[in-house]
Amino acid sequence: MKAKIIIGGVVLAASTLAGTAMAGSLSANVGVASNYIFRGITQTQDQAAVSGGLDYEHESGFYAGTWVSNVGSGSGALYGAQGNYEQDWYAGYGFEAGPVGLDVGYILFTYPVGPGQYDYGEVYLNASWQWLSAGINYTVTKEGNPANKNDVYLFVTAETEVNGLGLSGTIGSYNYDDPNTEDYMHFQVALSKDDFTFALDKNDLTDTGNGEDDLRFTVSWSKSFDL
Repeated sequence: MKAKIIIGGVVLAASTLAGTAMAGSLSANVGVASNYIFRGITQTQDQAAVSGGLDYEHESGFYAGTWVSNVGSGSGALYGAQGNYEQDWYAGYGFEAGPVGLDVGYILFTYPVGPGQYDYGEVYLNASWQWLSAGINYTVTKEGNPANKNDVYLFVTAETEVNGLGLSGTIGSYNYDDPNTEDYMHFQVALSKDDFTFALDKNDLTDTGNGEDDLRFTVSWSKSFDL
């Protein structure tokens, strides 16, 4: 997941893993992408991204982890003209409610370098049933503008397999509490094979001359492995 989150238990889980190997597992992931697109918007000014993460999962359904990626820098960058990177911290609990899979948790998005205040935290609830999944994220903390923290992000994803290829489609809606920030919808169609994903993304943001609403094609590769 970035994804698709900060809990001190991340460190605790890693340090006590040797004594609880039967109860949980530790894994890592690495990835590269031609463009880092999050919720329909490029985070790297249409440049390539390199990412990696660490995850702990307990047999009870509890999980925690962290994920890091470069983001855009220079004039017009979302997270500071002097450069930055993104580190996410997350923790949650996944469980089954009859035929429906549920996942509830908290994620903190941090941008440690550069000017300005960009960190924000969300609580989330995701649900999955057969080939359909949906979720809601609600912003509970926002460092730069705490008065407008009540943002809501909604998405629905449908997935299937065709001749050994994974095919998915996603519709998302981002609604900001800040009246000066434009709400928008975005759409994605993705095709995956083994560790590779090919995706088309489009949003309905107002184009100010910088191609905010351009159709974007992305190629990415990611790999997870147990530790």
